[in-house]
Amino acid sequence: MATMLQPQIILLKEGTDTSQGKAQLISNINACTAVVDTVRTTLGPRGMDKLIHDDRGSITISNDGATIMKLLDIVHPAAKILVDIAKSQDSEVGDGTTTVVLLAGEFLKEAKPFIEEGVHPQSLIRSYRTAAYLAINKVKEFSISIEGKSIEEKKGLLEKCAATTLSSKLIGGEKEFFAKMVVDAVISIGQEDRLNMIGIKKVQGGNMRDSFLVKGVAFKKTFSYAGFEQQPKKFLHPKLLLLNVELELKSEKENAEVRLSDPTKYQSIVDAEWNIIYDKLDKCVKSGAKIILSRLAIGDLATQYFADRDVFCAGRVTEEDLQRVVAATGGSVQTSVNNIVPEVLGTCELFEEKQVGNERFNVFSGCPSGLTATIVLRGGADQFIEEAERSLHDAIMIVRRALKNSTVVAGGGAIDMEISRYLRQHARTIAGKSQLFINSYAKALEVIPRQLCDNAGFDATDVLNKLRQKHALPSGEGAPYGVDINTGGIADSLANFVWEPAVVKVNAINAATEAACLILSVDETIKNPKSESAQGEGAANAMAGRGRGGGFPGRGRGMRRR
Repeated sequence: MATMLQPQIILLKEGTDTSQGKAQLISNINACTAVVDTVRTTLGPRGMDKLIHDDRGSITISNDGATIMKLLDIVHPAAKILVDIAKSQDSEVGDGTTTVVLLAGEFLKEAKPFIEEGVHPQSLIRSYRTAAYLAINKVKEFSISIEGKSIEEKKGLLEKCAATTLSSKLIGGEKEFFAKMVVDAVISIGQEDRLNMIGIKKVQGGNMRDSFLVKGVAFKKTFSYAGFEQQPKKFLHPKLLLLNVELELKSEKENAEVRLSDPTKYQSIVDAEWNIIYDKLDKCVKSGAKIILSRLAIGDLATQYFADRDVFCAGRVTEEDLQRVVAATGGSVQTSVNNIVPEVLGTCELFEEKQVGNERFNVFSGCPSGLTATIVLRGGADQFIEEAERSLHDAIMIVRRALKNSTVVAGGGAIDMEISRYLRQHARTIAGKSQLFINSYAKALEVIPRQLCDNAGFDATDVLNKLRQKHALPSGEGAPYGVDINTGGIADSLANFVWEPAVVKVNAINAATEAACLILSVDETIKNPKSESAQGEGAANAMAGRGRGGGFPGRGRGMRRR
């Protein structure tokens, strides 16, 4: 009786929402499955696009998993983990963002019946981690190295990887054209790690095939003053001066004060201002530079001064473009025009101003260091060019990864089917519950070829049965077989050049397994919103205080001065 009358101990604040146990775990799995269903149809060459319309009225059309996940306003805490793995896959390897979300969702879906039957989540997590370790080793075993090949052979192989990535994008119809462009861009920047050394500029109008690659730097003509049109627009082997200096007359600050005892000295002060700016301009011209670029404004006086001396100038050049010019031409940015030595000047073979669509572009080509490239994208609608830029970003990342890791695997669901077969065989050698869990992991991997078929409108069951039969051949000759998107049957993915870097698959399996294990390990969610009643009371007190004169002290109207 005494124990029954003991007061209840309250650990959490009033208004705290807490949910726990099996029901909470299943609720998390259901939330993740709902998110996965959103991006499921975007997988593969026949994947559909999503149109996302936000509250600011901007429209995005994309089938890039990471972009869609970022734009979905997900509030469920467990489902947000899927957004994070899509972002990590995008920043790490660039492609496979839909794959990683799909795999994580499928691992959870396969785990759900076991959780409902009362299996402890830690048993599942342990088996899933073992399966992931085995799967990654198998991917490495099946990968083919492209190391040691000649540069031409390597370029051909990299183009195949880029084409595989681009085949599932909006610009898939021109994948060969863009794959070659991407490989040339990546090879031209060499070992440079900074991705912003490849600039992508978008110009509306024309068609996709009007896009071109500049092995150097290109940027839109900046804002210019009168006198700009008189400047030369083409130079051979010019010297470049890069500045972070304002070249215009500066008006004095509002609180500046000059006291004169003699009015005739006023003109000398005005002249001093002009002499300062003319001195700066004269030093720029004497440096021998024919092209002057500055991050800050170059005013109308400076523009006309340079035009009279056959010097080209551009002010307000963006930081990113200026850094790429520095990397390409070998110059360095100066914060002063004093003591300009020849070593700080950059150079290039050819500078010209070109008309591209409705825009004018400043193009620097034949740069000595060659550590930059610029892709100028053409196309119709704004949304189309935006999506084309995202597609090229993925392809650039993939080619960079393939160059660094130099191993590829068969795409089109071939590697997934092979790992699935291997894990099923391995599961039979295990005594205990773990056999079931690894089997379910193997089954989840089949989601990739199944979804490729579904998205292309093929009979997934029929194609998967053919693939299982082919991969089960004892000789192992069926290992590279995946879904043939063109015929609706199966084909040798390696022979058809459907390749993807091994690092994409390794990263996807790793990230998806970690996310699934993380969600399975959560059995309680505690939500502690600020009590609405407390907020309401605080606001009411503040208003009351202001009404009673509890606001700001001061004299009221009509009060006598003390």
